[in-house]
Amino acid sequence: MNAIVTARNVSQVYEVRRGLFQKPLDLKAVKDASFVVEQGETLAIVGESGCGKSTLARMLTMIETPSQGELDVDGVRVSGDHPGDIRKLRSTVQIVFQNPYGALNPRQKVGAIIEEPLKINTGLSRAERRRKAETALAKVGLRPEHYDRYPHMFSGGQRQRVAIARAIILEPKILVLDEPVSALDVSIQAQILNLLADLQERLNLTYIFISHDLSVVRHVADRVMVMYLGRPVEIASVDALYTNPLHPYTRALLSATPATDPGKKTQRIRLTGELPSPFDPPPGCAFHPRCPYANDRCRSELPILVEHGPTKVACFAVEEGRLPPA
Repeated sequence: MNAIVTARNVSQVYEVRRGLFQKPLDLKAVKDASFVVEQGETLAIVGESGCGKSTLARMLTMIETPSQGELDVDGVRVSGDHPGDIRKLRSTVQIVFQNPYGALNPRQKVGAIIEEPLKINTGLSRAERRRKAETALAKVGLRPEHYDRYPHMFSGGQRQRVAIARAIILEPKILVLDEPVSALDVSIQAQILNLLADLQERLNLTYIFISHDLSVVRHVADRVMVMYLGRPVEIASVDALYTNPLHPYTRALLSATPATDPGKKTQRIRLTGELPSPFDPPPGCAFHPRCPYANDRCRSELPILVEHGPTKVACFAVEEGRLPPA
């Protein structure tokens, strides 16, 4: 397989002003994230709110440019020393947002919403744009008569189908899915996930699936990247992550996921303390104030991702064999 996205020490730091005579603070939303996404796979990015998932999505879709590091998308350097022409990537990467109610313009008809990327990025005639829009509607399970309706006339699941149709209208290679089913009912979630799986197979799409719901991730992803306070702490295949999680934070996340098997008992791992501030992250491993296995090395030295079998993990407790079996 070929890498379609490569990130090397990508960071995003925001300057937050506090007042006229106060020094601005640096908010480290993403820090030194390195990962690879293979063509045709689904990489899930998971973690608590504030871990940097959505910031990473904005960088991958070129809504924002990374403050530091190198990001390559489909062979084009998005950021770094010699960035390429990112305009041609606008149709390569598209995004589906979490809230279908807020992602669609209520004053536009569905047809106009879906056609808008074609109007901006192509020179197609009105008739050609309509044909492509109706084809996209059919691909997401909607009918031609939906073309002339307004978003308020649709259910939540149908609105998300419209958002997906708009995302695929330019025939992208990569879809960034930012919590695409979290605002939907459980029964509708399954329909949208099945639709996304079908589209991926038919259109040879690469998915970057951002979610906090690990039960959903288990069924849609090929690999999972766990983030904590802006840094990846574990990257593994779905099978490896769910059968043998290595990082203490990953284990805590999985223990909080409701079990689908009522006969299977899991021990809940309760983390003490709050997520540290991204304005002033703790020295060493950012997870050490909440980690029961932390020692002096964890409090002073920053761990990096190291391969342990099929898993990459940033944890000294794993490296030194101090972690009990999962």
